[in-house]
Amino acid sequence: MDNKCNAKELKEQLLMKSKKGIATLTAEEIAKADKFCEGYKTFLDKSPVEREAVSYSLELAKAKGFVEFQQDKAYKAGDKIYYVNRDKAIALAVIGKNGVKKGARLAIAHIDSPRVDLKPNPLYEESSLALFKTHYYGGIKKYQWTVIPLALHGTVVKLDGTKVNICIGVDENDPCFCITDLLPHLAQEQAQKKMGKIIEGENLNVLVGSRPVQTDDEEGELVKLNVMKLLNEKYGIVEGDFLSAELCFVPAYKTRDVGFDRSLIGGYGHDDKVCAYPALMAALDTEVPENTCITYLCDKEETGSDGNTGMQSDFLRYFIYDLAKADGIEGYRALSQSRCLSADVNAAFDPTYASAYEPKNSSYINQGVIITKYTGHGGKGDTSDASAEYMGEIRSMLEKNNVMWQTGELGRVDLGGGGTIAKYVANMNVEVVDLGVPVLSMHAPFELVSKVDVYEAYRAFYAFYN
Repeated sequence: MDNKCNAKELKEQLLMKSKKGIATLTAEEIAKADKFCEGYKTFLDKSPVEREAVSYSLELAKAKGFVEFQQDKAYKAGDKIYYVNRDKAIALAVIGKNGVKKGARLAIAHIDSPRVDLKPNPLYEESSLALFKTHYYGGIKKYQWTVIPLALHGTVVKLDGTKVNICIGVDENDPCFCITDLLPHLAQEQAQKKMGKIIEGENLNVLVGSRPVQTDDEEGELVKLNVMKLLNEKYGIVEGDFLSAELCFVPAYKTRDVGFDRSLIGGYGHDDKVCAYPALMAALDTEVPENTCITYLCDKEETGSDGNTGMQSDFLRYFIYDLAKADGIEGYRALSQSRCLSADVNAAFDPTYASAYEPKNSSYINQGVIITKYTGHGGKGDTSDASAEYMGEIRSMLEKNNVMWQTGELGRVDLGGGGTIAKYVANMNVEVVDLGVPVLSMHAPFELVSKVDVYEAYRAFYAFYN
């Protein structure tokens, strides 16, 4: 008896086909991706910090007919509502035919990114230079933040309760700011330090001025005084107002196309606005879904998701409870039947640093959205691990809608790792998996993503909602 098989046919039946990624797309499909990303580039430039991201998202939502959520109001299928949490997080919902009786469809993303925050008492003068003391926010390579142009963003609340928004360094006519570094000629000792010690956290001091106020008085700290004089003239603030402020420095340059073929987008804050924007647009473009769809953009992920605007806050839970109450069911029942895509990025394979990755389980540029079954570190510590059933459900959805996708981990086992907000939704008894965009140079002041991957993320979230 001949037991030989046809290996070619057997491979066709049993083995996964190698993904060809962008090569499978037509010129028309690529053009759609490029067009979609023009809106994303605008979003990225207008949303460097979470308050501005919420403000611009709200502007886009209102233009699409979204209205402010009112508790205890009955909503019908197709109604579009928004709910803002302290100007730093926002939920956008499109009411479905079933309301939340069969659960909601959730897409969650964070809109904060690594940056350099001001300390509560930041301004000082030394050697006739005025500087700001800072405390970095999130995981950064500190040396990457020196000698690049920085812009100051944030909000100051004065003693009388008046709120003042500050944005300096974005307009080309604005001044910018900078963290200095040591010249190579004098850096022999610095060069011997480990990477994490080349620039110390306490040395991320931002240069903000060098001219003293003009006066005949024999006073000290006249450069510092001149800086405060200029801030007071423009914004009406005094030094004590820094104590009730949220101010930070982010890169001052605009988002740019990258490469001869303009296939990539370079800019600050792709993590995680590159997932937030597609999830936002999927909600804005959804009309009358079967189940209520909610895009939730939140704060504080880069520092652990704590606080009343982070994912660990009960804000989203209570919002769903309110929707459930209007539908006549208990909130926990709505949550238990809900489905979620945790919209977050993963590290794209970088051939220059190939040893940091496991090639068979990495995401690649121009291969579509990346499904990350689990994150965490070491032995899957500090993670949510999506169930086989839910992975199968999402795989099926993507295949049926011809969405280009891939799967992978965040680097080699035991090399490092990271986390997302998926676990906080999983803790609410919701099915959840991470789905997002691969990023090169993640957490750097200038990150890189593929236009095609961004558009495929939008298509994935839209298919999930519809």
